[in-house]
Amino acid sequence: MIDWSAIDTVLLDMDGTLLDLHFDNHFWQHHLPRRFAELRGLDPATSRAEFLARLDRERHRLQWYCTDYWSAQLAVNVTELKHEVAHLIAERPHAGTLLAQLGARGRRRILVTNAHRDSLALKLDRTAIGAGLDRLISSHDYGAAKEDPAFWQRLAREISFDPDRTLFIDDSEPVLGAAEDYGIRHLLCIRQPDSKGLPRDGLRFAALSCFSDILPVL
Repeated sequence: MIDWSAIDTVLLDMDGTLLDLHFDNHFWQHHLPRRFAELRGLDPATSRAEFLARLDRERHRLQWYCTDYWSAQLAVNVTELKHEVAHLIAERPHAGTLLAQLGARGRRRILVTNAHRDSLALKLDRTAIGAGLDRLISSHDYGAAKEDPAFWQRLAREISFDPDRTLFIDDSEPVLGAAEDYGIRHLLCIRQPDSKGLPRDGLRFAALSCFSDILPVL
């Protein structure tokens, strides 16, 4: 699937790509709405429906990913509540092997995530992916989500890379579309970002089921 001789830089998403998206889906769709209702003495079903509607209105904007934003909106400490279900944080199969083999073959491994730095720190503490990365970039550092062309322009100013010789792996098609618009040539989507969800069909971009399918030849 990948001609590694044509790749110098690998950009990697975190949630749903290197890490199982189940933690995030469970937290935002179930745990946070339930705990918010408990803390405020609200009806759980009504509170959850209202929160998910608010969340959906912010989709693909930077605040959708921002723990500070939602902590202020809900008047709860979102980062602390994430620690309550942190045992669900897990690497996707062969993520560590892929990072190690890329490093051994001299490819740059750069994390580009929409996760807030608080969430990034929690996940680095709970997994080993940090040891296999050369650089970690959060879109919050730039004030623009990866769906925004401004993110890619800022990334290019900060990190020198050739879009024609760059591979970007992400589970979000809107994000991959923004990268394609910028000119990144090699793009891969994740077929099943949440291990508890169903594999996705009909994706616009070439879809990867497991990192073992693209491990560099030994």
